[in-house]
Amino acid sequence: QVQLVESGGGLVQAGGSLRLSCAASGGTFGSIMGWFRQAPGKEREFVATISGSAMSTIYSDSVRGRFTISRDNAKNTVYLQMNRLKPEDTAVYTCAAGSRWGQSERHYSYWGQGTQVTVSS
Repeated sequence: QVQLVESGGGLVQAGGSLRLSCAASGGTFGSIMGWFRQAPGKEREFVATISGSAMSTIYSDSVRGRFTISRDNAKNTVYLQMNRLKPEDTAVYTCAAGSRWGQSERHYSYWGQGTQVTVSS
């Protein structure tokens, strides 16, 4: 059973940066890893995903060019570097592990509890 624990969320002013971490345990860290977010009153949406080898990534249109997903397989950790944050980036950010490549939530079997990111204007 894979367990995922996010950290690094917080309050930041617009234009600032945060780096989220997601530590995995309880399984082989070779899975496809993704980040999703859910803002108040909205459905959860895809943010970014990275392949097991880190050779491939996908970003949503809303974060491409500002966010960077990466992973350190030696540390069983995936990261989300978020730059030039906007108030509309405010959400609970959750990491997920899966075995199928893509943006759909259905591709991910394991989910963390999430970490709050709040961007003030």
